[in-house]
Amino acid sequence: QVQLVESGGGLVQAGGSLRLSCAASGRTFSRSVMGWFRQAPGKEREFVAGINWSGDNTDYADAVKGRFTISRDNAKNTVYLQMNSLKPEDTAVYYCAADAARSPFIIMTHTTNYDSWGQGTQVTVSS
Repeated sequence: QVQLVESGGGLVQAGGSLRLSCAASGRTFSRSVMGWFRQAPGKEREFVAGINWSGDNTDYADAVKGRFTISRDNAKNTVYLQMNSLKPEDTAVYYCAADAARSPFIIMTHTTNYDSWGQGTQVTVSS
């Protein structure tokens, strides 16, 4: 498994930006698809963005396309989520997740496909 620690959350005004980081440990990180999910109060955890092992393929939820960018640095065992033009509806706890058990080429969007999770970082966007 991969151990994951998120950082970079905080309070920001609408229209602002934040960059989340997810530091990973474990030998399988570079072969894992990585994903960012979020969970708002009273809602289910939802897919935000995913990236394949090499970083040349990404996928985004419709709600964040054009505003969020996922990237990874395998040399640093880190995956990032750059969030621009933030909206109040982006407020949630953001989780980093690793899919180390399946294909490193295919980005899955359901929580059940990911086998390692971080503890989450709170993002709050004020209006």
